[in-house]
Amino acid sequence: MTATTDVSRVLPRRHRSADARGRQMGRLLRIYWNLREPSDADLAALGERLMRRDEPAAALVRAMRLPKDDPERVSMGRFHHALDAGVSADDPTALRDFFAQVEATPAWVDRDLCERGATVFRRFGQNANDVLLQLSLIGGYRFGGPVDLLAETGGLSGSTTKRRLGETQTWAIAVGREGGMDRHGEGWKLTVHVRLMHALVNASFERNGRWDSTQWGLPINQSDLASTLNLFSGALMMGVRALGVPISREDSRAMMHLWKYVGWLIGVDDDWLFDDERDQHQLSYAILLSQADVSVAGPQLAGALVDVQRDLHYRHLPAVSATYTRERLLSMLEGFLGTRGMRDLELPHRIPWAFGTAWVRNTISYRLIGRTPVGGRYLEWCGRRARDRARYRHFGDAGAEIGALPAE
Repeated sequence: MTATTDVSRVLPRRHRSADARGRQMGRLLRIYWNLREPSDADLAALGERLMRRDEPAAALVRAMRLPKDDPERVSMGRFHHALDAGVSADDPTALRDFFAQVEATPAWVDRDLCERGATVFRRFGQNANDVLLQLSLIGGYRFGGPVDLLAETGGLSGSTTKRRLGETQTWAIAVGREGGMDRHGEGWKLTVHVRLMHALVNASFERNGRWDSTQWGLPINQSDLASTLNLFSGALMMGVRALGVPISREDSRAMMHLWKYVGWLIGVDDDWLFDDERDQHQLSYAILLSQADVSVAGPQLAGALVDVQRDLHYRHLPAVSATYTRERLLSMLEGFLGTRGMRDLELPHRIPWAFGTAWVRNTISYRLIGRTPVGGRYLEWCGRRARDRARYRHFGDAGAEIGALPAE
C-alpha cells in the first residue's frame, strides 16, 4: 500500500470498534483535564496522518536500497560513522540531507529546560520503570494496530521480548542522562538510530505486502508515532501521579519540553509537539477515540511480557525474586488497567497491593525526604539504583546496548 490509499477507509475502521475501551479511557481523560470534544477536523487529521510516513528518513532508506556500486548508496557503516562523527563532503547526498535535517535544532529548543526535564525524569526512578512497562507498554496492548506490527516483527518470542524491553529502557535512560540530548549525547544518537529503524520497518512492510494499510494505516505512521511519544511524557506523568508522586507545573513543562525535542528528532510532525501537558492530552483524547479494539496479538504480547519476568537476571535468590517480580507486575497492572483491562489481555487477576506499597514508598521519598535539603540528591540516588537494577535484569553483566540496525 502507498500513502495515496483512500484515508477515508482508515479512520472509520479503527474508530467503529473504539466505542468501549478507547471511549471509556478518553472520557476519564476529558473529565480530569476538562478537554473539549475533538472536532471532525481533528479526527480527519488523525485519519490522514495514519497514511503519512517520515519522509526524510524514508529518503535515506531508499538510498540504502540502491545497488552496491551506486555512488549515492548509503551503507550502514556510513550511517554509523555520521552518527558518531558527523557527515563529510564526500558522503552520499541522502545521508548529508538527513543529518542536515536532524542537526538543524529548532530555535525553540531550550537546553536548560531539557536538562531540567531530564532531571525530573531521572528522579521518577522506579515509578518511571513501572509506568512505562505497565500503563504505557502493556496497557497499550489493549488496542489493535501497533501491537499487531510488533507481533509481525517477532515480538512474541521470549528472547526477543526480553531484548526489546531492555532496548526501550536503554533508550529512555539515555534520553534522561545529563547532556543526553546534546548532539553527541547517547540519547540523541539513539533517538536518531531508532528513527532509522522505524523507516526501515516501514519500507520492509510496505514492500512485502504483509501489512493491511487500509485497516491500520502505514506500519509506522504519524498518528501512531505521536501516540507513542505521549507514553513517555503526558501518560508517564499521569501514571506516576497515580502512584503518589507530586509533579509541579514547572516540572511538568520541563518534562514535556524534553520529550517535545525527542519527538521532533524522531520525526513527529511539528504541530503535534507540545510544551503544555494539557495540549498533549487533548491530542491523546482524540487518538483514544480512534483506537481499534483489542486484537489477538494484544493478549499474546502481554502474556509474553509477564512471563519474561522469569527469564530476567536477578542477583539474589533468583527463583524467589522472579516470582515476586511477576506477582508485583500483575498487581500493578490490576491497579492501572482494572478488571476489564486484565480480562481484555487475558491476564490473571491480582489484588492491587503493589499500588499501596508504591504510595507508601513515594510518600516517604517525595513528600517527606524529597522536601528536605538533601531531597534532590536522595531522589537522584534512588533513580540511579532503579536504572542500574533494570539494566542488570535485562542484560546481566554484559551491559546494556541497543540492538543493531537490520542487516543491509
